[in-house]
Amino acid sequence: MAQAYVSGLIDTQEFPPDEVVFGRSPNMLTVRSKLELAAETTVPVLVQGESGTGKEILCRLLHIRTRGPFSPFIRVMCPSIPSLLMDSVVFGYEKGAFTGADSARRGHVELAQGGTLFLDEIGDLDLSVQAKLLRFLQDRSFMRVGGRQIRTVDVRIVSSAKIDLHAGTRDGTFRSDLLYRLNAVTIELPPLRKRLEDLPLLVDYFLDMYSRSFGRSPGPLSARMMCLMRRFDWPGNIRQLENLIRSYTIIGDEEAFTAELAPEVKDDPIASVDLGKPVPLKQITKAATARLEREIIHRVMEANGGSRRKTAEWLNISYRSLLNKLGESDTFEYPAES
Repeated sequence: MAQAYVSGLIDTQEFPPDEVVFGRSPNMLTVRSKLELAAETTVPVLVQGESGTGKEILCRLLHIRTRGPFSPFIRVMCPSIPSLLMDSVVFGYEKGAFTGADSARRGHVELAQGGTLFLDEIGDLDLSVQAKLLRFLQDRSFMRVGGRQIRTVDVRIVSSAKIDLHAGTRDGTFRSDLLYRLNAVTIELPPLRKRLEDLPLLVDYFLDMYSRSFGRSPGPLSARMMCLMRRFDWPGNIRQLENLIRSYTIIGDEEAFTAELAPEVKDDPIASVDLGKPVPLKQITKAATARLEREIIHRVMEANGGSRRKTAEWLNISYRSLLNKLGESDTFEYPAES
């Protein structure tokens, strides 16, 4: 039977520093605040975000902050568990429970005792499996397959999903009662395209990591390449960025991944406009102007070390106006930037 979990202690020396995990964007400041508050409790936490945004990293960080690095972190890869094997894989089984059960075996929940049970991509579970999981979440009690003893465990439940589970409850693909058990705290991870000011931090981190790993020194990326990367949509998010930086570190040539970025970059301001019907010129020029403004702001922001306040001063606009042009909200007090 293939294992559907990843077990072991977390090596904090190989863990990204907080400044890399959270960056400088307001979206990630909100994520950081929620995580720090959740780490003070042991309530279930749900982390939602697109594939490649770093959901597992965030869940591991929450585990370290709550349980410490020396307690077990058990990752259950939900899509890989067939419905018929859910009980035996997750809850374990007793000797003789079925053909081939020559000895008793602990399941995921027992392996996570005293630590964290991470339910990865829980939105992919079919409804029959969701019902079995709900019964365990209600009181943390269960029985092994073929057993008669009711067992209880002390585990922190953390889940991740690449889809909106609230939408799943509306269309009938996810149980609402299970969602209520999982999301005492919900953390929404933004896609990379909505935190582009963090690109330089992430690029430097991956460059340093893979330079040490491969024993190479490819040098920093050019200003042209950084500009191209800011205009890319990053459908694969941070995972895609990491893979590109790894390739660049090995090959040492920016052209190694220019071809992957260039087709996605929409240089033509009217490329997305349907010219098969009348369209106001004002609409096209407004979109092109907004895009040019964002590009200028990002360049000035990089020159000012990512500081929005300094950028607003340099461009002689208000701080709130700059946030509006970046599509960011100002609903909370921002910490002072250096």
